[in-house]
Amino acid sequence: MTEAQLSPADEAGVLAAALPYIRRFQDKTIVVKYGGNAMTDETLKHCFARDVVLLKLVGMNPVVVHGGGPQIDDLLKRVGKQGQFIQGMRVTDAETMAVVEMVLGGQVNKEIVALINQHGGKAVGLTGKDGSFIRARKLLMPDKDNPANSIDIGQVGDITAIDPSLISFLDSGDFIPVIAPIGVGSEGESYNINADVVAGKLAEILKAEKLVLLTNTPGVLDKNGKLLTGLTPKQIDDLVADGTLSGGMLPKIGSALDAARSGVKNVHIIDGRVEHALLLEILTDHGVGTMIKSK
Repeated sequence: MTEAQLSPADEAGVLAAALPYIRRFQDKTIVVKYGGNAMTDETLKHCFARDVVLLKLVGMNPVVVHGGGPQIDDLLKRVGKQGQFIQGMRVTDAETMAVVEMVLGGQVNKEIVALINQHGGKAVGLTGKDGSFIRARKLLMPDKDNPANSIDIGQVGDITAIDPSLISFLDSGDFIPVIAPIGVGSEGESYNINADVVAGKLAEILKAEKLVLLTNTPGVLDKNGKLLTGLTPKQIDDLVADGTLSGGMLPKIGSALDAARSGVKNVHIIDGRVEHALLLEILTDHGVGTMIKSK
């Protein structure tokens, strides 16, 4: 049934059903990692913006962290470079870092901000370099084939500290922070940081009620393609150990686990290809993905 087909009574029923969730999450912080199809499909982009604005209007504090992998790859191809990944992390030389900053801090961030504002929100775009609120150092990847060695993947950052005061200030002023995952080093150098990692660490530091990761999958699937939910960190560890979870899902799962173990009550990995996935997950009984519990 589409929105246009709902009767007035049905519409009232939907609002009434959402009331307990609105009350429960009043003044709570919800960190949302925005990526995948939800960032490229026009209908889904507008659905996402409306969802974020509604969460803010009913008294929650959404904080958006976005990726932009496809957009980065498009610009790299235009300048004659091919994107390279190791264990789900983008290899980032100096030229690639310049493209990352241009795309994430400029094009993508400003588009999201404009879209949220178009739907009645007050979004403010940031990178971790603003106020130096995301501090980072070079990330050295462990070599899976030889654990004694590390792999240098360029200007990819490992978060050393996050100062929550800037985000808290924006929340208190009814602004919606929209954050590009770029950190700053001790010498002012830029670092590309995986957006899932930034979202997870922000959720920890801000003591968020929820961390929601939008993906292009239904959620966490077992080896038979069945959706799994209500998982504990121990069950997730087992899925990684037996190879069910691998590749690009590893940074996402790692961030989810770190957040759950650090006090974020619920972490949701949801299907961003579903219209209004954010509202369905937060304000209804009808989840659209996998929930990972803190215990």
